[in-house]
Amino acid sequence: MIDLLRVEGAMSVADLAPALRITATAVRQRLDRLLRNGLIERQTLAGRRGRPSHAYSLTAQGRRVGGDNFRDLALVLWREVRGVKDPAIRRGLLGRIGAGLAELAGLDRAGIAGATPLERLGGVAESLRRRQIACGVEPQGNGGLPVLTTYSCPYPDLAEADRGICAAERSMIEELVGGAVHLSECRLDGGSCCRFTVGVTTGIEPVDSAPEPRHDEPLQSRV
Repeated sequence: MIDLLRVEGAMSVADLAPALRITATAVRQRLDRLLRNGLIERQTLAGRRGRPSHAYSLTAQGRRVGGDNFRDLALVLWREVRGVKDPAIRRGLLGRIGAGLAELAGLDRAGIAGATPLERLGGVAESLRRRQIACGVEPQGNGGLPVLTTYSCPYPDLAEADRGICAAERSMIEELVGGAVHLSECRLDGGSCCRFTVGVTTGIEPVDSAPEPRHDEPLQSRV
């Protein structure tokens, strides 16, 4: 129905029913759902007697449906960023990407409450949960170090194509909690989750040190 309205423009129930080969009742039921979701709008047709007649057309939100090819675009853009030859320029781009991700999530260091890394990590986890990313915070490991555990990856397609995004995410968490962070467990290595341990000062890879993607092979999982 959305595709039909996109091609034909405004249509009435009488127009939609034969075009879709369903009953007028079925058309009205689907139109009601689309109206509730803000994907279409209704206009009363003037100059007709009897039962009011309406025409339905897509809203701006409805016109965007079906055009979300952001996965492909993100993979291509990420590959191009990682392919920049100058290390200083590449590090600068990756740093700005991390800051941009934090901004999109509504995060900045000033907005993360807490006096300790554990408390601040809790603020990061709360923001991730608001984005439907299952995660939790707990002290564990050597000396009870605070650990952020994520059970779903925010960027699964990018992570499988190039693990540099994992390092960018770690760098973002470091900036927000104000302390060193180490990716101590990763789903790409067969783990059940990803764990970011705060307070580890050894074995931390800089964002720019993740393996470079190969440009002669397709962007697909290398796990």
